[in-house]
Amino acid sequence: MASSYSTDLKLELMVTGENAGTWGDITNTNLNLLQQAIGGYQEVSIAGGAQTTTLVMSNAAISNARNAVIKLIGTITGNQIVTVPDGIEKTYIVSNGTTGAFTVQFKTASGTGITFATTDKSTKEVFADGTNIVDTGTVSETGIQTLTNKTLTTPVIAQINDANGNEELIFTATASAVNEITLANAATGNNPTISATGGDTNVGITLTPKGALGRITANGETKIFSVYEAVTISTTFVTAFTYDILTQAVYFQNVNLGSNFTVNFRGDGSNALNAAMAVGESVTAALITKQANTTFYNTSVLTVDGTSTNVTVVWQGGSAPTTGNASSNDVYTYTAIKTAASTYTILASQTQFK
Repeated sequence: MASSYSTDLKLELMVTGENAGTWGDITNTNLNLLQQAIGGYQEVSIAGGAQTTTLVMSNAAISNARNAVIKLIGTITGNQIVTVPDGIEKTYIVSNGTTGAFTVQFKTASGTGITFATTDKSTKEVFADGTNIVDTGTVSETGIQTLTNKTLTTPVIAQINDANGNEELIFTATASAVNEITLANAATGNNPTISATGGDTNVGITLTPKGALGRITANGETKIFSVYEAVTISTTFVTAFTYDILTQAVYFQNVNLGSNFTVNFRGDGSNALNAAMAVGESVTAALITKQANTTFYNTSVLTVDGTSTNVTVVWQGGSAPTTGNASSNDVYTYTAIKTAASTYTILASQTQFK
């Protein structure tokens, strides 16, 4: 009686007494075929227009349909069908490594199978049940995936990219994070919210723009319940005062004035105000000075980035102060409006608090 071949892997099944002198070679071939079925990997090109690519499993021979892992490659310009023989039972890991926005179907010759959508370049685990190719539902997260009504259990997301692969959101890991940021959707007619939750009692939310001209922009009308401004408190009196707009909104010189003083505005130690402001923007700064039994004051010359050129100063009441107020806190408020490159109009005022 001659040898026969197994249904699923096409291994040669030898009859007792047959194949004298070649039994070892046939056994080694069978072992290689088993190795291919268990751990074999092969890339199969299906490049081209719409077509059917037939994978084969030959008796007692290495064959592409026997591999455990099959990666489909090539640039496709039409929908593709890839078939394996009917009647076999085995598992496959199938990777869609093609380029081109067309479907790729993996099925048995006469039955049904799975279909990779036009943008689905994932890897799927499937099995042949003898009639059809059946999807196990296990998908490797590569390419664009669509999750519908799915719950991700304890997901870890490092970053989110846009369709071009550019970073949109990057999450920075910390050694011990107990606070959470919650983005809450809302019913019709209500507002979605972003809130800090969990962990500590007092949890803030920090939004940090980048660069001197970076801005946090709220489009449309903005409702604010309270605003806390950064205040620099100094106990050192200076005659030529430099106000860094990017550092604070209020500067409290908490020491008695020793003489008249001048004020120069800049962005900060690394940025000119001209670099920190765009044309059509304004910024307001307050300078609090303390007086003993003296009347020192801010002289009328105000400079921006070290120069008074193209700086127009307009004082409240029509004229610059010529004296300070004894035994008081004199508050100077300046609103600088950038009207052109390196060109400013500054609205200035002096107010006594006593």
